[in-house]
Amino acid sequence: MNLTLFDLDGTLLPIDSDHAFGQFMVELGWADAQAHAQANDRFYQDYQAGRLDIHAYIEFATAALRQRSVQEICAACAQFMQRIIEPALTEVAHDLVARHRRAGDVLAVVTATNDLITRPIAQAFGVPALLATELEYASDGRPTGRVRGQAALQQGKVLRVQQWLAAQGLSRSAFDSITFYSDSTNDLPLLEWSTHPVATNPSAELAEIARQRNWQVLRLFS
Repeated sequence: MNLTLFDLDGTLLPIDSDHAFGQFMVELGWADAQAHAQANDRFYQDYQAGRLDIHAYIEFATAALRQRSVQEICAACAQFMQRIIEPALTEVAHDLVARHRRAGDVLAVVTATNDLITRPIAQAFGVPALLATELEYASDGRPTGRVRGQAALQQGKVLRVQQWLAAQGLSRSAFDSITFYSDSTNDLPLLEWSTHPVATNPSAELAEIARQRNWQVLRLFS
């Protein structure tokens, strides 16, 4: 039995869905263009540098949503999926996931981006398990601005995978191989935890680490 894990933004997607969703909030007029763009870009830079405060980011990123009804939120997410995400779903990424599905691998998307944004994306790839940063929701269904449980960022990704496996009565040793595809040095803990790390569309830093450690490098996007 083999386990295959996929990061999402920059790995299966040629865009960052989290950052793009923030820009989409501005397009909808739900956030001030200049102020939101500056903060959104700053958080994105922090993520790329490996120093993102994800709790502060989630509070910021859900601010516009907390002012809207559940119906408005659902409609916006559907529109975001149609307008922004679907054009970014490439055949080569679909083929990669399908190859592992045909092989009978256990599949999961493991992403720091929140579940509200990423659940329909994982479904579009046909991956049944999503291990994302989960938002806390109020009784009326709107986000509270807080994270529920362990955020799926850096070492948190390893913990989330371990929790997910344990809930199924499984552990790392149950698998003959564990493959993880990622583009980012933020994912070094899970890349190192896997038995077959694949630096996918890697940043310059990750590409150098992959070279030094003789990891496979895969470039899905030009």
